[in-house]
Amino acid sequence: MSKTIQPGDFIRMLRGAAAKIRANHDRLSKLDSAIGDGDHGIAMLRAMEAVERAIEEYSCAGPKEVLAKAGWAVMSAAGGSTGPLLGSFLMGLGAGLGEAVELDSPALAAVVQRGIGQMHSHSKAQAGDKTMMDALLPAAAALAGATAEMAPAELLTRAAEAAARGAESTKDMPAKFGRARHLGPRALGHADPGATSMALLLAGFAEGLAR
Repeated sequence: MSKTIQPGDFIRMLRGAAAKIRANHDRLSKLDSAIGDGDHGIAMLRAMEAVERAIEEYSCAGPKEVLAKAGWAVMSAAGGSTGPLLGSFLMGLGAGLGEAVELDSPALAAVVQRGIGQMHSHSKAQAGDKTMMDALLPAAAALAGATAEMAPAELLTRAAEAAARGAESTKDMPAKFGRARHLGPRALGHADPGATSMALLLAGFAEGLAR
């Protein structure tokens, strides 16, 4: 397994994420039906379709530009808070990537952490608020353990696993944002759909890169 990746591998990661969301969008909407508006799966599907269109339209551009264009496209395509948050994440990835030619695992970790950080700066949510950040902040912590000897696909898998554990933990949290915040204790026992979708997205990154 390669210890480095090329910037073009980010396209494989994005395609992997799109495939993962497409395969799970019904599940995401069912989760959202329990504590929200029931449309999170559709919003994520639209977001990933926008990402795929950006990949095709800017196939001759570098990954930095593709990520930036995908971010803007997602902001327009996805509904509610999903578009701005996911769009900021993608643009943060592009900003973190810069003009790098080859990335080892610590460099990849920094890029993904930049994306998470940019999303966090656009969100008022903190750990424990039952949001996307309950998956992404544990993922960022897992990325901090990157070493040059670690394969990038292995690093992303670790981040995705940390995100999945974070998403699962939201079952025990009352919601502080969105429609779910009005449910009080009735939101307990249900995983946050946004956190779940972020765990799936990172798992798609890992699978896309591994392929």
